[in-house]
This record gives sequence, C-alpha cells and structure tokens, in this order.
Amino acid sequence: MPKQEEVKYTKTHEWIFVQGQEATVGLSDHAQHEMGDIVFVELPKPAQAVEKEKPCAVVESVKSAFDIYAPVSGQISALNEEAAKEPALINQSPMDKAWLFKITLSNPDQVKDLMDWNAYQDFVKQATH
Repeated sequence: MPKQEEVKYTKTHEWIFVQGQEATVGLSDHAQHEMGDIVFVELPKPAQAVEKEKPCAVVESVKSAFDIYAPVSGQISALNEEAAKEPALINQSPMDKAWLFKITLSNPDQVKDLMDWNAYQDFVKQATH
C-alpha cells in the first residue's frame, strides 16, 4: 500500500500512485464513503488508450452510478479483476486491494497537475461546506 505522501488525487476523487512510467489508479476513500455500498465495477478494456479527465470506467453503488476518470493520459496496462468480481473490496480497502487499473503514462508531466494529500483534504472540506 502506498504512503499518503506518495499518492496524488483528482477533483473527481480518483487517487493515483506513480512508479516510473506506470500509474496505479483507484477511487479515494472519501468517494467510496460518500457512495455507500459499491455493487458493480466496469473496468476499462485491456490496452485501451485513455485520456486525462475523460471517463474510462464506471462504479455503481446502491445510490447511483459514477464515472471514473483517467487522472492522466496513457494506455491501460493492468486491470484489477478482483475488484470487478468483488466490488465491496472498494469499500473495505480502496487504496490497497481495490485499485482499479494501471496506466502506462504517455505524458508524465500531467501528474504535476494533481493534488497531494493535504490539497485533496482541503478540496474535500471546501466541497462539503
């Protein structure tokens, strides 16, 4: 599991952990908590090209369906089939066992535009007031 200071966040509540040219992406703990019980996950296709801030997956909860946006541009390099088979993992372990997919970065500089942990916490607080 990555440390909080190693993870970046988006305004649409995805987290991203970058190691070299590969980024692991998941749904933030805040988002899964707000969504309630997650019952379905539709992952992107293997090797699919994804574009920053464009929808590439869907997560459904008992409340509603939510698009998952690519935090960076690149190509899908791995999928977490376990999260798709057992969507409740996202509620139980959103940053560890329930990552959603991995992206091979096409533009690593895009990571600089994302929020760190402290900025994300401020963003969440402002959004809830």
